[in-house]
Amino acid sequence: MRMRKRHNLDSRMERCAELLVSEPAALKGQWSPGGRPLLLEIGCGKGSFTCALAEREPGSEIIAIEKVPDAMILAMERAAGNGLRNIRFLDFDAANLRDIFAPEEVSRIYLNFSDPWPKSRDAKFRLTAPGFLRSYGDLLPLGGEIHLKTDNRPFFEWSLEQLQNERWEIREQTLDLHVRGPVGILSDYEKRFLEQGVPICRLVAVRRAETLNGAAGVPERLRDAALSDARGNSAASGMKTETDGRETET
Repeated sequence: MRMRKRHNLDSRMERCAELLVSEPAALKGQWSPGGRPLLLEIGCGKGSFTCALAEREPGSEIIAIEKVPDAMILAMERAAGNGLRNIRFLDFDAANLRDIFAPEEVSRIYLNFSDPWPKSRDAKFRLTAPGFLRSYGDLLPLGGEIHLKTDNRPFFEWSLEQLQNERWEIREQTLDLHVRGPVGILSDYEKRFLEQGVPICRLVAVRRAETLNGAAGVPERLRDAALSDARGNSAASGMKTETDGRETET
């Protein structure tokens, strides 16, 4: 299922233009001149988590990245409608984060229901692949955190393995976050899973002195990295789990 095309997308984007950063590289090292914590969400989708985070942390600057304009416009309209002034949106490729953020400029990174890219040949595109983790190691200071949530257990377990290999400290982890009731901020997509009884995996990884970053060089090519879907579908079947960044929220 594809993201439904939004009517009048260009004009709607224009109305929310003040929330969209068109030249992010110009802000490198200057995203938060007042020293406010900078929180980065990669793949914000339609923005339910993003806006709730901005409301909960009014003293922080929220940067939300989304490559699907038909999803991002809904997030931008939601932020504008709620009068939120501490969110900025980027249509940007997360593979190039070092181009727009200075070393240790980001305080925390959120990866919510990222695309698992189940086929082995596509593993390098997973947002927890070693190449991405090393860029996060550059962006975050010592003690900086990655918060990851997913409904896909094989992707979660693979991500946990990569984080450990890249020498992150795993401070929290669970295979069923909401087993005793809802915990933390839930996206619309996550609320749907909760209603269906689908367990949500979550972890918090912390950058430490030993954590690998860009100085460690380019990671070796990933091999034999195919995933099976948590609900029994084979990666070989072409399965692609829906993510919060596309058509999944209501």
